[in-house]
This record gives sequence, structure tokens and C-alpha cells, in this order.
Amino acid sequence: MFDAQTIRLATDVLVVCRAKGWRLATAESCTGGLVAAALTAIADSSEVIDRGFVAYSNRAKTILLGVPETMLAAVGAVSAEVAQAMAMGAVSHAGVDLGVSVTGIAGPGGSTSAKPVGLVHIGIATKNGARSERHVFPGDRAGIRRAATIRALEMLKEAAA
Repeated sequence: MFDAQTIRLATDVLVVCRAKGWRLATAESCTGGLVAAALTAIADSSEVIDRGFVAYSNRAKTILLGVPETMLAAVGAVSAEVAQAMAMGAVSHAGVDLGVSVTGIAGPGGSTSAKPVGLVHIGIATKNGARSERHVFPGDRAGIRRAATIRALEMLKEAAA
């Protein structure tokens, strides 16, 4: 299901987290659970992975992850602020050490001039705070989702290292 690069990154994330005794959770929108799926494709991942939230709608982001409705109304779901709030929500709602979030526009529709197809914000959070990265990935829907999944795994590895 996943290519060698994705499996290698997922394995690396699990190894680093396991060595630290860390548990993690994912909070995904445009990737629809691909980050969690890549991590759980590895045997014994349950030692590290607590849960994955697929919060595709704004309502789900609010109910499952505690993203404020006012924030969604002010900046939109595809934003640095929401990516960080999603990642923090994953950490606090799951009670884990590390959370990752992905929110973006995988296309082919749903874009605006300010938020083009391929725009993805990826958030990383620990109990001490959150940060995010903004990317505009090229390609079709599948390519954008794959690129976002790979970068999310890279960010998890970096954060846990």
C-alpha cells in the first residue's frame, strides 16, 4: 500500500518515539488518515500510536479536537492556526506526548486565489506547544496527499529526535 520511502519514515518515527517512551496521535483532514495508516502499517506500532483523528469537516475539528469555531470562521480550516490547534487537540484529547496534524486543499476543487490547490499546513505539537509549516505541493490529489503524508512523517521524526 505504501512505498519504501513512506515505510522507512514511518519506521523511523516509531523507533525514535519508542526509544523515548513517547506515544503519539494524528489529526488529519486532507490526508484522511494516511499518516496514521502509514504508521500502523508497521508491526508493533501500537506501542507508540495511541489514536488517529480524521477530522475532515469543520464540525469534526471542533468536536474531536477542540478547534474553536471562532478560529475556523476567522482564518479558515486551511491555516497555520488551525493546523497548530489540531495538533494540540490531538495531544490534549489523547493524552499523548506528540501530535501531528494535516489540513489542506488536495483538489481538484475547493481552492481560492489565496488558498490554491496543493496548499497544506502541517502542525506538530507536544505538551509544551505547537508549530506548523506551510507547503504548496504540486500534482494531482493523490500526489498532494502523498507529499503531505511524507512531510508529516518527516516532521514527526524531527520533533521526536
